[in-house]
Amino acid sequence: MTTWINADQVGEHLKPGMTVFVAGATAEPLTILDALRSNPGCCAGVRFVSASIPGVNHVDFSVFHDDCKSTAFFATAENRRSISTGNVDFLPMQYRAIFDYLSAGQHFDVVLAQLPAFENDEKFSLGICADFLPAVLDRATLLIAEINPLQAMPDDSPDWPLSRLDLAVECDRPVPEVPVPGIDQVAADIGRNVAELIRDGDCLQVGIGGIPNATLTELRNKNDLGVHSGLVSDGLMDLAKAGNITGQNKNIDAGRIVSGTIIGSHDLMEWAGTDPRLSFRPVSYTHDVGVIRQLDQFVSINSALQVDLFGQVNADMLNGQQISGTGGAVDMIRGAALSRDGRSIIALKATAEGGKTSRIVARLPSATATTILRTDVDYVATEFGVCSIKHLSAQERVEALINIAAPQFRDQLRRDGLS
Repeated sequence: MTTWINADQVGEHLKPGMTVFVAGATAEPLTILDALRSNPGCCAGVRFVSASIPGVNHVDFSVFHDDCKSTAFFATAENRRSISTGNVDFLPMQYRAIFDYLSAGQHFDVVLAQLPAFENDEKFSLGICADFLPAVLDRATLLIAEINPLQAMPDDSPDWPLSRLDLAVECDRPVPEVPVPGIDQVAADIGRNVAELIRDGDCLQVGIGGIPNATLTELRNKNDLGVHSGLVSDGLMDLAKAGNITGQNKNIDAGRIVSGTIIGSHDLMEWAGTDPRLSFRPVSYTHDVGVIRQLDQFVSINSALQVDLFGQVNADMLNGQQISGTGGAVDMIRGAALSRDGRSIIALKATAEGGKTSRIVARLPSATATTILRTDVDYVATEFGVCSIKHLSAQERVEALINIAAPQFRDQLRRDGLS
């Protein structure tokens, strides 16, 4: 039976030595976290584990108390310093591997989450965020959730018996929004180059950011697109409303827009609760290669920070510092490689620092880990063009990648790439 408590009573259930999972994305329980932050003593000796998403979730759990520990799978603007000082344990894992780690490798004393209002007296829904919660709900001793009637209630999202929810907290705050990224001229050029690789009937996975948004705006002349993605953004919503997305050619989940969560504007949040085509699924489904390979013409579109002349991709480190996480790109790329007529695309601006440095580099810096292996990369796109390196020899890759680098860096790249 579910018992209602105040947010400031949650801390009474935390004890030293406990491991606490905190839901991320739009399921982050901010009312509960505010209460814990204001009562730091209850967090002493507690380890918090969360898949916080950069730009969406802004809490560094390690600062709740001097004797508080934290495990993260992403570096965010808020926890980067704590990662670099060792106060946060950073685990580099692909999305699917995170789910397996949570579901099989950990026991959680407490799970904290935000949920929408109850559907009825028998069950609760995960609402618009089904990514990692299913990995931990049946492994935790205590489930505490804030119940937010302002969170959208989609038709098709995982649900659990209400008896599984131990403690509930009233919540009445807007679900966190993420502004729709702006599109500058460079992003627009990249978006057009990427869009040329998209065909009618393709099934898309797209991330968030200026380049993905620019790509989606260029797809308004495409027909019968499908969606199987870790997240749905405003750009995908716009295509769905315009009729470009029908999903009718999908081998599985025909007609469905499959996603783990949504990230974007208030309009997106409202739409998620009204469009019956949306299906929310856990990472064990959205990022499973065995599922993705069943989708013909699956196209994965992801961004990066650097690509070297081997074809190796850096998408989560800068100047030797962890600034993001490995995320789900590799899961999607490998699924696309197994899909009939599937493709994967790495899209990035050719330069950084106002054109002073090239993002196409001879070699990834020595203090930088490789996010995506050279053996996994298919297409690479910049504002200067697109190349497919999947079946190119090592030397052919060098030339192909130099040809889409900024012109002012090509001669130096050619010299460095041949040395």
